[in-house]
Amino acid sequence: MEPMAHLGVGIGWRPEISVAVERLPGLDWVEVVAENICPGHLPDALVRLRERGVRVVPHGVSLGLGGADRPDPEKLAALAERAVALGAPLVTEHIAYVRTSSPALEAGHLLPVPRTRDALDVLCENVRIAQDALPVPLALENIAALISWPDEEMTEGAFLSELVARTGVRLLIDVANLHTNRVNRGEDPAAVLDAVPLEALAYVHVAGGVERAGVWHDTHAHPVPPVVLDLLAALRSRVDPPGVLLERDDDFPPEAELAGELTAIRTVLTAAGPDSGPDSAPSRGRVPTAAGVSAVTAASAPAAPAAGATAAAPAPTPVPAAPEAAPAPPAPAGEAVRTRVGLRQAALLSALVAATPVPEGFDRRRVHVQARALIAKRAGVVAALAPELPGILGGDGPYREAFSAYAGGRPMTGGYRRDALDFAEHLLIRDLPADPAARRRLTAWWRDRAGARPPRRVVRWARALVGRAA
Repeated sequence: MEPMAHLGVGIGWRPEISVAVERLPGLDWVEVVAENICPGHLPDALVRLRERGVRVVPHGVSLGLGGADRPDPEKLAALAERAVALGAPLVTEHIAYVRTSSPALEAGHLLPVPRTRDALDVLCENVRIAQDALPVPLALENIAALISWPDEEMTEGAFLSELVARTGVRLLIDVANLHTNRVNRGEDPAAVLDAVPLEALAYVHVAGGVERAGVWHDTHAHPVPPVVLDLLAALRSRVDPPGVLLERDDDFPPEAELAGELTAIRTVLTAAGPDSGPDSAPSRGRVPTAAGVSAVTAASAPAAPAAGATAAAPAPTPVPAAPEAAPAPPAPAGEAVRTRVGLRQAALLSALVAATPVPEGFDRRRVHVQARALIAKRAGVVAALAPELPGILGGDGPYREAFSAYAGGRPMTGGYRRDALDFAEHLLIRDLPADPAARRRLTAWWRDRAGARPPRRVVRWARALVGRAA
């Protein structure tokens, strides 16, 4: 495994903060959600960053390499096309599953794979298929989870280590996800960092979240807390990461706050190096405190460097190379193995999105929390794609209440745009909203996008009766 190219400190590029990102001083690279860009029509702001020499890495969210099915060739081809269009040094995805084919269900979210031998066999083969289809190296991210699988056979560290040994894949370590899993699943971040092969590290994610009722929600919509910077320091005490990236996906703060969070990250990287001596480097296996860096984040926004100034970045330390011999290809996962994995994943996903019984051994409360979170995320995406709907329904509160009533037990089947149309039709069938003027607006909205007239009243009554009988 060749050492990774040094990326430096970067930020997740989003259209909402594209202007701010262009002005951030000392920015080395950005990461884009692969599914949100079109190779032939890159946003002008992204083109300008590339022309300045800022590297761009595509980050996929829909492959579902941890799923029981083999990767979709069209999705792999699309990810490869984006890597070429962006001149990316690598592409990244997640160790997760997002759908099942029997029954056909979509989570709209990254769900954890069981840490079992069966699931690892399937994942390793899927990773090999993906590696063969991609023109650049692949790195996989550890995900945040609310749910633990029963009867797991391996720890997170052992699972990741064997994945790397069997496939040669690189790792994208998200330290915010390590903290999430510490709170939600009782996993020790230091044990994970001690176990994984850090010579395979591609880069690191840092992000914010919030704790509610004992559950940590990895929102990417809050400032990075000191506890996550502590974990970045713990990782930095073991290895100089080739790159570190700040993720922010919602509730975007002012530009100065983004610059301040990047400054806090640089402070950690400078202060916590493995070669900084026994008095300043935390001991291996122990999470250091945030002393010296918590003050940087207390205000959430340290003063940004002057315009045109370049923030100091730590000098890159070569990442140790793994042995030259390539890992032997994993034995193909048999169809019986894929079937076993698929049945378990379908049972959990069905409980989450179709209101079927929670499979034996799972924490039912956590499953229900995850199910509500999936509906909330689904409602948010539909509102972003169809912002007229909350307005027609009288605001975000009434919209979300109506959407929750629609989505509970009704899985998404055709993507979010289809979901928006189905939601509107669901309301019209029930003669909602109650206000006639709002109902006329919703009818016109639905007709413009569906290319047809809504069902006649007698048809709506019949469908409603069938639904109640079902």
